[in-house]
Amino acid sequence: MASESLHRSEETIFALASGVGRAGVAVIRLSGQASSNVCQELTGAPPPPARKAQLVTISSPLDGEIIDRGLVLWFPAPASFTGEDVLEFHLHGGPAVLAMMFEAMQRRCDVRPADPGEFSRRSFMNGKMDLTAAEGLADLVAAETRQQARQARRQLDGALGRHYGDWHARLLEALALLEAEIDFAPEEEVPDDLLATVLPKLDLLLAEIERHLADNRRGERLRNGLRVALIGPPNAGKSSLLNHLAARDIAIVTDIPGTTRDVLETPLDLAGYPVVLVDMAGLRTSEDPVERLGIERAHSEAADADLRLLLFDGAHWPEVDPTTAAFMNDESIVALNKSDLLLRNDDHRIEGRETHLISCHTGDGIENLVTTLGERAARAMAPGDLPVLTRLRHRQALADVVGALKRVQDAEALPELALIAEDVRMAMQSMGRITGKVNVESVLDQIFSSFCIGK
Repeated sequence: MASESLHRSEETIFALASGVGRAGVAVIRLSGQASSNVCQELTGAPPPPARKAQLVTISSPLDGEIIDRGLVLWFPAPASFTGEDVLEFHLHGGPAVLAMMFEAMQRRCDVRPADPGEFSRRSFMNGKMDLTAAEGLADLVAAETRQQARQARRQLDGALGRHYGDWHARLLEALALLEAEIDFAPEEEVPDDLLATVLPKLDLLLAEIERHLADNRRGERLRNGLRVALIGPPNAGKSSLLNHLAARDIAIVTDIPGTTRDVLETPLDLAGYPVVLVDMAGLRTSEDPVERLGIERAHSEAADADLRLLLFDGAHWPEVDPTTAAFMNDESIVALNKSDLLLRNDDHRIEGRETHLISCHTGDGIENLVTTLGERAARAMAPGDLPVLTRLRHRQALADVVGALKRVQDAEALPELALIAEDVRMAMQSMGRITGKVNVESVLDQIFSSFCIGK
């Protein structure tokens, strides 16, 4: 497998690096040692000066037919995105032009279409970025909100990689001291109080990592969106509220109870933070097997949601649906719909909680509800000053680091230097898996396969 990967990395790859479909401009990118030869064949001239666009006529090497006139840019190794020779053609973005270009390039046996994420993978393999930066690049391409893009840019710029790199360096320093004691103490002078020096540093590092892990999954929530479960009895107005917040008709709205039977997810952008609003079947007892299945899914979604928005039916006030109220917790947002049917001077708080009075019919109160949702989203996902965890892969590796360092703590009473050194080595390897400092071939395919082709 390793030799196959090495062989493929020696080939020159190409892909459309701009959007698919008709466009004013299309960008075709090549990376590899044959890039300059491709430029010579298609334009009749060697690559232009580095990083300077040059207008050229591009012709087919098969019959000399002119394909297009456009720009060519040259990024010689190692000062390129991939660390290899990179060539870019900026052409008119019509399907016929692209088809002729791809046909012209594929005639060469040493040039092939790129796999998903292969440009970024080569950048990693050539030391241009670590794995956390590569994942930040993927997140930036996929970002749909301003805060998602901000977090991805920080990670792409190396903030998270530097954070983990510092921890890796501290583990390496501790391991070097321990191995020096084990290997050279009989012949060389090694500090007498080695453990008194090393173990407090490892304890401090362990505390830092545990604080980093205890982040309420802010970074992961920002990547994926805060899941907000819309909970309430049938006909309380959940689907109407969903349509109102999404500004389009997503859910079917009728006066018939039980209309919504499946789970509907709608992404929202609230002050730059991604929220996934989940509408589901109204909570009640039903004999209909299909609706009953929908209600079971509703209970599951409500239990797993990051935040619960409880919607009660103002038409039945002051009666409050007990099944919905059972899902209320300290973080729940409570709303009472059909406020146009309520007396304004009454106390409408439900179980003493702040309650938003809204009307999906008139729109009253919904703006304030959206503001509260945005504030809760910011509270749950605002990253703060330090880099945050963004992926389960990082969390699992750091959990392994914590496990190894806790074994070191447990060994302090009767220290065995060799065992302590082995645990520190395992912690360092787990840390290195995050950034790619150790062999991570098994995770590379998984990481880069999620990239779009051409990146």
